[in-house]
Amino acid sequence: MSVTSTTAVTDERVRQTSPFVTLLRRPEVGAAVAALAIFAFFSVTTQAFLTPAGISTWLYSSSLFGIMAVAVAMLMIGGEFDLSAGAMTGTTGLIVGVVTTQWGLNIWLALVLALVIALSIGAGNAFMVMKTGLPSFIVTLATFFILQGLNLAVTKLITGTVAIQGMSEVPGFTQVKTFFGSSFPFLGMDLKVSVVWWIIVVAVASWILLRTKAGNWIFAVGGQVTSARQAGVPVMKTKMGLFMTTAGAGWIVGMLQLFDVSTVQATTGIGQEFIYIICAVVGGCLLTGGYGSAFGAALGALIYGMTLQGIVFAQWDNNWLKAFLGGMLLLAVLVNLSVRRQAGVRT
Repeated sequence: MSVTSTTAVTDERVRQTSPFVTLLRRPEVGAAVAALAIFAFFSVTTQAFLTPAGISTWLYSSSLFGIMAVAVAMLMIGGEFDLSAGAMTGTTGLIVGVVTTQWGLNIWLALVLALVIALSIGAGNAFMVMKTGLPSFIVTLATFFILQGLNLAVTKLITGTVAIQGMSEVPGFTQVKTFFGSSFPFLGMDLKVSVVWWIIVVAVASWILLRTKAGNWIFAVGGQVTSARQAGVPVMKTKMGLFMTTAGAGWIVGMLQLFDVSTVQATTGIGQEFIYIICAVVGGCLLTGGYGSAFGAALGALIYGMTLQGIVFAQWDNNWLKAFLGGMLLLAVLVNLSVRRQAGVRT
């Protein structure tokens, strides 16, 4: 039995049918429609939304959430969750901040150290999930609390505060900032380099999912893990790669935030793991795994970024954002379920 045959019921790339049904099967269709609607709404109701400064602002917000949402979406397609993803962004930033400002470690070595630690935590999550059979929700929830506690306790123990200051005075900061904290002019806008990282992440993730054997494996282990294992799919290797990808994305976002504002709080990223999941679900990922796309998750993040800044530009009470998130999640789940039933795709 081939990997393709085991994923035929969950991978929208396989069956031949009418163009309309094929379009409905695309995970990102609903998110694209919602993104256009939100873009049009705030463009009409606010003055700042379509200005160069306004566009730069919501693209920056979207890019940070988008990088993580894409990695989380890939993991969800593979049938798993990572609730430590938000804390990981703060952890990696704190590691770099502590070892450079307090211990004088070379800033480039600090970046590598933080990446290695992040990937090791991701691999540890995968190993625990696969070897124990525990749900990834429980394992990564435990990791989340461990990281949250360490971020607060260790940072305060070493620095006496819960924040890292003085990063701009570290030798080599300016050079690293070029890659993670700089901005550049584009069509009258002052875009952050994080937008470039976002585009690269989406492109690479889409290529992996749609054009590689590893992509087939991801859809297979998320849709029918038993059949995938019987077909020879390296389940352990695939899921470990996905957890490490999420951790690696946390490192990227951690560096983007650290070198943009030159400081990091011990609470950075806490609570954002649910936003990443919401973005992925809005982008078409199923909570049951085996279905979704990187581009859809990016659109989900764009929706969130536009709404986050649009509410500010409209001068609304910011508490409306939480209500919007809950409604958006519920609507996305219902729309995804309805569309897939109409398209004749088995969930």
